[in-house]
Amino acid sequence: MPSFSCKIGTADGRIVERNFDSSSRELLRQNLEEQGFFIFNIRRRLFSNLFGAGPQRGRMAGARFLSFNQELLVLIRSGLPILQVIETLIEQMEASGLREILREIREEIKAGSVLSEAFEKYPQFFPHLYVASIRAGEKTGDLPVTIGRFIDYQKRVEAIRSRMKSASFYPILLTSLASCVLFFMLFFVVPSFTQIFADANLELPLLTRMLIGVTDGLTNYLPVIIAVVVPGVVFFRRFLRSARGRIFFDCVLLRLPFFGPLLRDYAISSFTRTLGTTLASGTPLVPAMTMSRGTLNNRCLEEEMAAAVQRVEEGTSLSESLVRAGFFPPIALRMIGVGETTGALTEMLGDVADYYESEVEQRLIKLTTMVEPILMVVMGLMIGLIVVAMYIPIFQMGQAIH
Repeated sequence: MPSFSCKIGTADGRIVERNFDSSSRELLRQNLEEQGFFIFNIRRRLFSNLFGAGPQRGRMAGARFLSFNQELLVLIRSGLPILQVIETLIEQMEASGLREILREIREEIKAGSVLSEAFEKYPQFFPHLYVASIRAGEKTGDLPVTIGRFIDYQKRVEAIRSRMKSASFYPILLTSLASCVLFFMLFFVVPSFTQIFADANLELPLLTRMLIGVTDGLTNYLPVIIAVVVPGVVFFRRFLRSARGRIFFDCVLLRLPFFGPLLRDYAISSFTRTLGTTLASGTPLVPAMTMSRGTLNNRCLEEEMAAAVQRVEEGTSLSESLVRAGFFPPIALRMIGVGETTGALTEMLGDVADYYESEVEQRLIKLTTMVEPILMVVMGLMIGLIVVAMYIPIFQMGQAIH
């Protein structure tokens, strides 16, 4: 992911320079402004992936972030002051970028900052949603409860992400291996047989001639293909990094026959889970929706949700605003409406998240069950056709000898 060097103004009037990872400059600017920073300059760091990370890099992975919060919760529940909690974490942590950040946080707390203010200055390690939950826990005086609730949320998020990764692992592995076999056969095996057939002066069947023509075309025009494909890939990636390209690509994904509903259900489960957790921590509805909007992970849906947030600010109910957003299914809207009416919105959002997480899991099971045999059949047919096309002339040669 691209890295950017940012000169920003903090809420306490300081001007600092920090490095952030983001898919695009526009998205980074939007995220920083939502967190209350004043942006002076954002500059992309060239060749940032080729050099050492330094303390500002090394975003915590989900499992590491979960482990950090579990340790933090245990220490806070033990009754230690926050400053001693941070010092204990520093002492037992191996040398890393996070350890350096915690040392800076310790100095911030010594200078009079509360924990949420110190965390907020390092968004590459502590997401805005997490900082908002910590701030709400500090205001209500139940910080351990808030952190425990966030840990439960993080566990559920990591579980659904793990299912998504495991469901895609085998198809990707199978496709990669089959592609390597096809590449080897087309560029090494077929040319060897072609030379044998040419020396034997055989009249080749149509299938064999077609395969040899494809192989010759790939071999002769490979530099041209590379010269066209590489710039095309670079241009396409740049287009996808732009705001317009990301919206276009995300809208196309939502229209795909099977993957579109899967992505929508995953987005709904992530949004409702996050919104319920944020509301339970004491955050008002509009800021909670704003923070939860990013968990949709789809620009088209985020644009619709931004309009829904504005309608809620104008006095429209949450359920009515989501109806007009257009992508929430009727069952989710009914459950959210009941939650608003009965005053149990937080619990109902959790039920909606549970329901759509189970839907995502069922769709992933269907996906793996359906995709794996299809891939095996397609790849088997392609490899089988190559083998048959090469061996038919050999059989003809054997018959001619006899």
